Amino acid sequence: MHRHEQMTAQQLKPYLGSMKQLAGVRTGVLDDGRGRGVRVADFDNGSGLSFQVLLDRGMDIGRATYQGIPLSYLSPVGCVHPAYYEPDGFRWLRSFGGGLLTGCGLSHVGTPETETGMRVDGPRGLHGRLSNTPAENISVSEGWEEGKYRLKLSGLLRETSFFAENLECRRTISTVMGENSITLCDRITNRGVRPAPLMVLYHINIGFPLLSENATLNAPARSTTPRTETAAEGLKTWQRCQPPTANYAEQCFYHDIAPEADGLARMTLTNPDCALMLEVAYRKAELPFFTQWKMMGQQEYVMGLEPANCHPDGQTMEKEKGTLKILQPDETVEHFLKIAVRER
Repeated sequence: MHRHEQMTAQQLKPYLGSMKQLAGVRTGVLDDGRGRGVRVADFDNGSGLSFQVLLDRGMDIGRATYQGIPLSYLSPVGCVHPAYYEPDGFRWLRSFGGGLLTGCGLSHVGTPETETGMRVDGPRGLHGRLSNTPAENISVSEGWEEGKYRLKLSGLLRETSFFAENLECRRTISTVMGENSITLCDRITNRGVRPAPLMVLYHINIGFPLLSENATLNAPARSTTPRTETAAEGLKTWQRCQPPTANYAEQCFYHDIAPEADGLARMTLTNPDCALMLEVAYRKAELPFFTQWKMMGQQEYVMGLEPANCHPDGQTMEKEKGTLKILQPDETVEHFLKIAVRER
């Protein structure tokens, strides 16, 4: 830990004209290609952790680095303005830029559905609309709280339709100087007059060089269930990574991870190549499910660690399983997760 990370506000004051010399949040707008017009907020926590929040992309987290080492996977798609979003079928993938965190939901997660029923906007597409929803009422704060210098960003994400759902998500993302972690808190409220399905998955995407053939996963999993026959073939090696492999078929595993005394369940990815460990911690009570997306393909080289309140199999199947969360009018739920980086 560097000297400035251990100093108090009063001790630092004589040395600095502004705390932005050490840490801060800078907002801006992308101006090129299909990302033109996307508002962003760039965080530098003063302790080696930097990341970009995409305000017009559901407050997703894009590129993230620690001491200059990339943590997240970035797809060839890049950052795409939500105006280009194609909601049908698997076309969500044409807007999937990767990044450290992609939000999925709020009404649907996972496999597209073809049945329209009485829906006013047709069948549900892959992973829902959350990641392509611009944030409203953005606020940024930088200041000392209980002896720690905290950077905080808050915004409102709304998934609404006439004759359908009226869901509101107040998202807060924060980090602290001296602590190399990102904390995310979502308060999701049903502002409508009728019950509404709620499906949310936090798609955390780890990429090279943190992810490589020498990386390993670890978690106190009470059970691990393969999603498909292909995944079943790799069940014994879910904890180990491979080098980029041509024609690799993705594997998904459902883990039931035991929470610790603080109520948080944890999975870590450790890589001796860069002497780093990334930990995903989430509050198990509201996010009882965890999907591991193992994709070891060439260029498509990414490990997804995904806390959720559902399985990524679509709303219809979740309802059939009896695990579909229903949010009553004016009911609020709070989701909490933390992504931490540590040197090994």
